[in-house]
Amino acid sequence: MVGPIRPQFVLFGSSVVQLSYSDEGWGAILTDIYARKADVLLRGYGAWTSRHALQVLDQVFPKDAAVQPSLVIVYFGGNDSMRSHPSAVSPQVPLPEYVENMRNIAIHLKSLSEKTRIIFLSTPPVNGAKIREIYSDAMAELRTNESCQQYSEACLELCREMDIKAIDLWTAIQKKDGWATACFTDGIHISAEGSKIVVKEIMKVLREANWEPSLHWKSLPIEFEQVSVREAEFREILDEKTILKLAEVNFQRQMKWE
Repeated sequence: MVGPIRPQFVLFGSSVVQLSYSDEGWGAILTDIYARKADVLLRGYGAWTSRHALQVLDQVFPKDAAVQPSLVIVYFGGNDSMRSHPSAVSPQVPLPEYVENMRNIAIHLKSLSEKTRIIFLSTPPVNGAKIREIYSDAMAELRTNESCQQYSEACLELCREMDIKAIDLWTAIQKKDGWATACFTDGIHISAEGSKIVVKEIMKVLREANWEPSLHWKSLPIEFEQVSVREAEFREILDEKTILKLAEVNFQRQMKWE
C-alpha cells in the first residue's frame, strides 16, 4: 500500500475491461482524467463470463478489506451471449443464469460499504463482417447482434430493478456514424474511438448521479498542492509562450470530459 490513500475505482470484467488500457482505451482515459484524484484499478479477465466472475468475487472484492472501492464499473455479457455451435466450443451462459449472476455480483458489491457505488455496462453491438474477416465464420455465428441486444436489455432491466446506474452501450455506440468500423478493433473489442464514447457515458453518469460524495473528477480534491507551471524552475528552461501553451493543453484535455 502506498499513500496517501485515494478513492479506488475498480474496472471489473472480461476482455473489454482487460484491454481498456491498450490503444488509448477507456480505462487509460479514466486513469488520465483522475490523475492525482483517484486510483483506477484494472481487474479484467479475457474470455470470462459472469459465471467466472462469481467464482472470484470474494477474492477480488473481500468484504473484510481495510479499504473498499468508491466505485466499481462492471462489464460482463459479451461472452455470456455467445451462441452454441456444433463446430465450436461456446462459453454461453443462458440468459436467466446471466441475469442471476449479475444480480449476485451487484448484491456482493453493494454489501462492501455504504459508499461503494456501482455502474454496470451493458453488452455493446459487434461488427459481424469484421469478426468473420479476422477470426472465422464460426466465430461470427457465435457472436451476433441479436444475442448481444438480448443480453444488453436484460442487464439494463436488472439495473432498473435494483436501482443500479447503468450505461446502455448497445445504444450509445450505434449513435455514432460508421460505428461498425470506427468503434471496434476486431469487430468485438472497443477501439480508441469507441472508448471515447464509453468514457463520455461514464462521465455523464458520474456528473448526474446524486451521490454523496460526488465522484465526478471536478468534485474530487487534487492530491498535494498543484504546482504552477510559472514556477521559477520552469522559467529557467521554457519561455512564457510555451508555459502558457502547456497550461492550455492540460486544461483543454481535462475539460473535454466535463
